[in-house]
Order: sequence, then structure tokens, then C-alpha cells
Amino acid sequence: MDGFMDFFKWLYGAFDISKMEWFIFVPEWVIMDIIILLLGVFTIGFIIKNEKYPLPKLLEILCFIFLYAAIYENLATVMGWYGFGKSIVMVFNVPITVPLIEAIFTYTAIRFAEKLNIKKWAVAALVGVFGVLADLTLDPLSLAQVHGGIGRWSWFIAPGDVNIFGVPVYNFTGWFILCGYAAVFILIGRHWFEKSGNNPKIGLIYPPLCFLGALALMVSPLSSFILWLGPMFSKGGWTEYLMFGLVFVVLAVILIIWRGKMKGIVSIKNDPSFIVIFGVFYLTNIIFTVIAGRFDILLFSLPFIIIHTGIYIWAILASKKKIET
Repeated sequence: MDGFMDFFKWLYGAFDISKMEWFIFVPEWVIMDIIILLLGVFTIGFIIKNEKYPLPKLLEILCFIFLYAAIYENLATVMGWYGFGKSIVMVFNVPITVPLIEAIFTYTAIRFAEKLNIKKWAVAALVGVFGVLADLTLDPLSLAQVHGGIGRWSWFIAPGDVNIFGVPVYNFTGWFILCGYAAVFILIGRHWFEKSGNNPKIGLIYPPLCFLGALALMVSPLSSFILWLGPMFSKGGWTEYLMFGLVFVVLAVILIIWRGKMKGIVSIKNDPSFIVIFGVFYLTNIIFTVIAGRFDILLFSLPFIIIHTGIYIWAILASKKKIET
């Protein structure tokens, strides 16, 4: 009993609101947060206008933020893995723009992937890969945006741990499971909703259940296995590179299976969600990387932007070919 009391006292201290500094005005942090918030507004408007059943999709975004990503990100800050600079709107220790961008990436990637003629498992895996590609342009820049000795995002790792620009290698693979787990449970929940005859009650029930399930997976031993082959190996070693490389093996397998076969139509005119969300995000990162003079980060990030954009262009060209035939 004393152990539980000590744990809750520690947890209370970690989230002591009176100790929190709510906002630090750093122009580049503020501008990038505003852009993400505007992308969130765009996504909400897009869902309301274009989804046949918008309420469950909106609940997916809400539950992703508050029942999944924000809980996990706060847990990571409490555990001392990393920390964030104080933003415009905070969810305890985490800027709300962090779980928000993860949520809208996942929604947009699922919408795109479901238009490809691939199996459901490949849809979820591709969503995870898209998360990794996006993160490879975001995190190195975020760590480089330092103000007063504090980064927009800061990792607390041992000097010898494997890292890229100060970001642990397993963190990039972490986006594969973060977005991939979410996609798996979303697809299961949507299938349940569809099989129920689009029952409004099921539409209200499945989003919170999905993300509580995804959260359980995030903190399960499966995650450490995917990230660094735990418990056989410890984090901070070469197995992080191995598992990171397997993400791109998964991408290659999916593209070979797909080979341009379309189930739906992808076009900028009919569905601008992908180009707006990922296009604005990548353009923003490129601009601020150039402003910071970090051309080393830019050269690192550009190939991943090209890969992601190339897949999108391939889908557009395949859609045109399908229409013509």
C-alpha cells in the first residue's frame, strides 16, 4: 500500500500545475504551432464536409489526442525520456500540437492508403511508414530550435546511445508503431461501425475503445520488441538501426504488392487533404530548416520528403490511368 501511495505522490509532483511555466514566446515555435493548429482546423472542416459519417471521425481525432497520444507523451516526459518547450496550449507537459499533428497525419494517411488496392494490414503498415517519413523531417529540426538552452523538443539520452541529430534512432521507428497501432484499431472500429449498419451508438463507442486499446499496445512489451528487439537487447544499440531499416523494407514490400493498382481515385482537386496536410507540413519544415541555417538537416530530410511525395504522385498517375481505361 505504501508503494502505491509513493507512486501517486510522485505522479502528483510530476504534474503539479503550480510548477508549470505555461508559455514561452519563441517566434519560430509559435508560428509552427499556429500552422499545426490551422491544419487541425482544416482537417475538422474537411471531415465535416467530406465524410458521410463525420461524428465518429471527429471522435477519432479527439480520442487520439486525449486518450492516446497526449497520455503517452506525458508519460514519456514524466519518465524523463524527453521534454518539450512550453507552447501556446499545453496538455500538462505536452504541447497540444504534438498529439494533434500525429492525429491528423494518421487520419489523412488512412484516407490515402485505403484508396490503394492493398490489404488492410498493408494500410495500417503504410500509415505507420508515413508517420516515420514525416517524423524524419520534424524531430531533427525541433531539437535544433533551441531558445534559452531549451529546445522546442529535447531528448535526455546517454552520450553513447545511437542517435541521429540527437534523436534516438528508436524514436523514428516509434512513429511507425504510434501511427500503425492507431490505424489498426481505427480500421477495426470502423469495420465494427459498418457491420452494425452505421449504428450511431457504435459510432460513439468505438473511438474511445480503439485508442485505449492502442495505448495499451504502446506500453506493452510488443513496442520494445519492435523498437530494439527487447527484451533480448537493450535500447541504445545497433538493433535500433536494424528495426529502423526494417520500416523501409516494409515500405518496399507494400509498394511491390501495390504496383499502382487503385481501389479509389486520388487527385488534388477531389481530395486535397493529403497535399494540404503533408504538403504544408513539409514546406514549413523546409523553410524553418533553411532559416536556421541547418542545411545538414535539410539534406538528411529531403530524401524522405521525396519518397513520400513520390508515392503520392504515383497514386495520382495511377488514378488517371484507371480513369482513362
